[in-house]
Amino acid sequence: MKKEAIVLTLFILVKIILQYILVNPVYELHRDEFLHLDQAKHLAWGFHSVPPVTSWISWLILQLGNSIFWIKFFPALFGALTILVVWKTIESLKGNLFACILASTALLFSVLLRINILYQPNSLDILCWTLVYYTLIRFIQTNSYQWLYFLAISFAIGFLNKYNIAFCLIGLLPALILSQHRKLFLKPQFYYAIILALILVSPNVIWQIQNDFPVLKHMRELAGTQLVHVNRLDFIKEQFLFFIGSIFVLIAALISFFSYAQFKPYRFFFSAYFFTIIIFILLKAKAYYAIGLYPIFFAFGAVYLSSLLKQGWKYYISYLAICIILLFAYPLIKIALPIYTPSKYAQNAKEGKPFSEHTWEDGKKYPISQDFADMLGWKELSNKVDSVYNSIADKKHTLILCDNYGEAGAINYYTNVKGLKADCFNTDYDKWVNLDDEITAVIRIKELDNLSNTRDLSLFGDIDEIAQIENQFAREKGTRIIILSKPKLNLAKLLREERAKGNLK
Repeated sequence: MKKEAIVLTLFILVKIILQYILVNPVYELHRDEFLHLDQAKHLAWGFHSVPPVTSWISWLILQLGNSIFWIKFFPALFGALTILVVWKTIESLKGNLFACILASTALLFSVLLRINILYQPNSLDILCWTLVYYTLIRFIQTNSYQWLYFLAISFAIGFLNKYNIAFCLIGLLPALILSQHRKLFLKPQFYYAIILALILVSPNVIWQIQNDFPVLKHMRELAGTQLVHVNRLDFIKEQFLFFIGSIFVLIAALISFFSYAQFKPYRFFFSAYFFTIIIFILLKAKAYYAIGLYPIFFAFGAVYLSSLLKQGWKYYISYLAICIILLFAYPLIKIALPIYTPSKYAQNAKEGKPFSEHTWEDGKKYPISQDFADMLGWKELSNKVDSVYNSIADKKHTLILCDNYGEAGAINYYTNVKGLKADCFNTDYDKWVNLDDEITAVIRIKELDNLSNTRDLSLFGDIDEIAQIENQFAREKGTRIIILSKPKLNLAKLLREERAKGNLK
């Protein structure tokens, strides 16, 4: 095996292993992961929250046993494949082994460590952005139209995974029009590739049409609940923080398009970057939406720096470049990864240590990251619901109704009771809840800000609060578990009618 192949294999193995060991075992799965796992049981060409690819991967995980190992494996794999694609890009740009090592080290110790610990569409999204850029580079290098078709396939997979990749093309197209490659728009093969992409994504588009475009409803929900708290200056600041230890490689990449003759054909990437960033800023997007932009730039930056440092005394500076990235790796891991217990992070915040305050989607400051808080309290919830469910005689006609998808998915994943199934009336679960049977009791899971029982009193004769989530660091802290019994009317019929009207909440 060649030295290059051995080094690449080591990077891939280290990447995958790190994604497992950099999570303290006190943390459980993330609320979003539970939703994605439940989608495996309801395969469709689309969902309210995401396109279908995540559900296909979840189905595969389910067939493999639905274990934590496989749930964590796929985002780690996508992160490793991102490194692989960047490595191959460097080889296509005639970069040497040092350039490959520099770029791979930069990607290994970057925000991708944080992204790749969670089973969410983001890891595959970043990989697909990188593949789109890579296939375009290969087309420019070879003028072989097969690369346009590979680009179309990469985009289609990305689109069926997360609609965010549309911004990749929105940034690329005007950049290409303003570049020497505008003649591409006169080639019939370019439009054949577009047709191929449209054919591949059409089942999801048809599903969106048939379901009155849930993606638009989801975007409105995000705009009203999450994006409203996004600060544009914070967006810009976080772009620098994502790759803080290796930002000099990205700066080198931007410079290289104008000072390195071999990169003149790729100068449009400079424009594409700024077009995309400006669009994200104008739309008040979350900062991490833009991460897919960066991996390919490490290929250009690393090749350019290696060309500057390959001779004489400058060669030794190359070791310094690697050392800088490694120097920043430790604080990056301490700050961005859940390696410590929640109480340790709370203590850091109490002592006023740097980066110890975290802004959640509600715009408020907390001593622990929202993602970390979303990884706590779920086993406690599931165990308590199991206990309550086992105490009910008529289990067949008992509905377990939660306030959010995290609660429902966590109960379904962690339950030890055969046949127990939790539901909620939001996100995708409102389509999955079975309302065919008579309902004689409801185990109600209520968030802390939704404890009013006015409606419950109008529907049930008995209301008994049984337990609550005690974990002080969980986002679900204070969530109540309530038994509603002795219904005053036919609940199943009422709920079916409300769902038919679109009023099920």
